[in-house]
Amino acid sequence: MSNQTAPLVPPSQIAKDSLRAWLLATRPATLTVGVIPVLVGTAVAHSMGAMRPLAALAALLGAICIQIGTNLANDVFDFEKGADTAERLGPLRVTQAGLIAPQRVRLGMYVSFALATVMGVYLTWVAGPVIVLIGGLSIASGVAYTGGPFPLGYNGLGDLFVLIFFGLVAVCGTVFVQAGQLSLLAYLAALPVGAIATAVLVVNNLRDGPTDVKAGKRTLVVRFGRGFGVAEYLLLLGVAYAVPCYLAGAGLCGRFVLLPLLTMPLAIPLGRSIVRDHGAVLNGTLAATARLLLLFGTLFAIGIVL
Repeated sequence: MSNQTAPLVPPSQIAKDSLRAWLLATRPATLTVGVIPVLVGTAVAHSMGAMRPLAALAALLGAICIQIGTNLANDVFDFEKGADTAERLGPLRVTQAGLIAPQRVRLGMYVSFALATVMGVYLTWVAGPVIVLIGGLSIASGVAYTGGPFPLGYNGLGDLFVLIFFGLVAVCGTVFVQAGQLSLLAYLAALPVGAIATAVLVVNNLRDGPTDVKAGKRTLVVRFGRGFGVAEYLLLLGVAYAVPCYLAGAGLCGRFVLLPLLTMPLAIPLGRSIVRDHGAVLNGTLAATARLLLLFGTLFAIGIVL
């Protein structure tokens, strides 16, 4: 893992309300958190002999829209609550930088969630009314992560939110809309996906710990200290790599499910970085953890299908 800080884009180089500004607002590097659960869930559905391409596509588009909506909500609500200031060490946030007005970012959030709802209508027609509950909770939680009277991310519940909604709900929901039922494999396959997605958040919280304290943002790192965050990150990666081994050992999948172990040479330097590095250097660790999720999840899906 390099000690170089991930490059940050100066606001002066970006035109206000431009396409580039909106692209930055969506946080493209984080979209793997929405894509990979659908990919893995579709692989599980395929293993059950129940893959439905149109349902998988609708689930994918819905997940991406919810992820973008959550990112926009985070952008505007963190600014309004004072968590995003000039002291922030992470990548540029468009509301705080003055590139897009708060009311326009909020409108973008509404549009993203509305598009996710359109996908949900189709999936409800395909898989039944339980999708209304799943979709409604996902959208509500996306807003409540940083907004509302009890923002999850400000009260130490952000990690649990990501683990549940970008792991269990996203993977199992994708399986259900295609197969109409769930299997043990669906639940187990959700664990490594949710674990690495949560690890991405943990890096963010470790980096932002000092400014979160000032903003009253009580993440688990703020509540229990940096050592807890480091241990949590390492445990999450450990769980992610243990699951394919269990699936192969228990005979729930063939030996190809071990393909994600090929990414361990990438994960080990990330673990070292989490233990060693502080501040803005962790921008690179965060981006690399998101890339690990993409590669791990892709190999995991391929291994389940094979």
